[in-house]
Amino acid sequence: MYMPQTSEFMIKKLLLYSPHLSLISFTITALVHMFQFYDLFPVGAEFATVTRVIFIFFLIMYGFRKKSLTTWILISMVLGGEFGHDFPEIAVHLQVVSQVFLRMIKTIIAPLLFATLVVGIAGHSNLKQLGRLGWKSLLYFEVVSTIALFIGLFAINVSQAGVGVPAMSTTHATLEAKKQTWEEIILHIFPENIAKAIYEGQVLQIVVFSIIFGIALVLVAEKFRKPLLTLAESLAETMFKFTNIVMIFAPLAVGGAIAYTIGHMGLGILVNLFKLLLTLYAALIIFIIMVLIPIMLVMKIPVVNFFKAVFGPASLAFATTSSEAALPKAMEAMEKFGVPRKIISFVIPTGYSFNLDGTTLYLSLATIFVAQVAGVHLSLGDQILICLTLMVTSKGVAGVPRASLVILLGTAASFGLPIEPIFIILGIDELMDMARTTVNVIGNCLASAVIAKWENDFDQQAALNYGKLPVETVVIAER
Repeated sequence: MYMPQTSEFMIKKLLLYSPHLSLISFTITALVHMFQFYDLFPVGAEFATVTRVIFIFFLIMYGFRKKSLTTWILISMVLGGEFGHDFPEIAVHLQVVSQVFLRMIKTIIAPLLFATLVVGIAGHSNLKQLGRLGWKSLLYFEVVSTIALFIGLFAINVSQAGVGVPAMSTTHATLEAKKQTWEEIILHIFPENIAKAIYEGQVLQIVVFSIIFGIALVLVAEKFRKPLLTLAESLAETMFKFTNIVMIFAPLAVGGAIAYTIGHMGLGILVNLFKLLLTLYAALIIFIIMVLIPIMLVMKIPVVNFFKAVFGPASLAFATTSSEAALPKAMEAMEKFGVPRKIISFVIPTGYSFNLDGTTLYLSLATIFVAQVAGVHLSLGDQILICLTLMVTSKGVAGVPRASLVILLGTAASFGLPIEPIFIILGIDELMDMARTTVNVIGNCLASAVIAKWENDFDQQAALNYGKLPVETVVIAER
């Protein structure tokens, strides 16, 4: 039957086949540029540009089909790169787009940190009743997440992923790490005025105030604690929604930042981004192999069956970039693995605030990358101080995709690091978020098993038999 080739019909077809057309056009574009680069076949610059334009067209159609913020962030990175390469004179003026986004993100830092830390401390006031289980959990969380921080620090210092980028022009950040005496460092930790600390973006001072406030809230009577705790919980939820609203404009910010960066520095920055991505994945794999697996071996937790148990929730976390999405499956899987429900219900939710192995590793790595890109030399003492700060500031944001961007921006501003390089990272943040969130979930699942072992309340037989059919099922199947 004849169907008129209307424009609406053609658009629907393009949307339907946009994934395949994007892949085909990308392959052709890559081959054309490879031939041009290695001079394997005479290819004109105009023809190469046309292939890129066609690829971008199909990529935009794919974006309209997916209707996903993540997809549009990646597309904006491609668009920004192309615009910065073809029109560098205009692209160098697009920094204002990313700066508007930055101002909105910076407004989130203080209320989000305050609310999440207060809820994390006062909301778990039952630590006093749980006693031994509480301090064992917190001790384990801090030890393992601290190791993760230093693995990230080590990895980025070895790979030097941010070194070699041409100097960036910064308008509101110093390019030299200011040397401070130990007395000044100690005084800098404690706020003299919380409003002043918020105004100046002093993350560490906001954290200290929030921790003391949370502890004080635990100590007051229930009738006084409940209203403030409810207010803090409402503030935290509101700021998470605020973050989601601001993130709607992330594609514009990424496009403008990448266009400005490439227009200002050239395409060489993409090599550094790829090195950063590889460094993070390598560091997370090292963390699993050299920290998590040895913990399993020492605690006599079946390694293969443990990874079978966490495969489902870890896959969900990888796909959604949210630890919260994987929470129900993680709790269910660990109960089948042999961890008692009473331990799971305390350790895993608490771990979502205090045991963010993947996030803390990423934050230490990304902060040093920002310094390397900006040409800022940080001494070992400076880097350790940054790590100690991140140990606290990273708490409470595991459940929100890309919330670590807020912490990274606050940390950079607090230590006088330029913030422009962070927008370069934002272009590939989704790919990094997938990996670090997965490690967060794996780390929290393991924490519940370790604490159960430590409490002599772990069902070793259930762990050994995990994934195997029960005897009754096998007999019925044979019949």
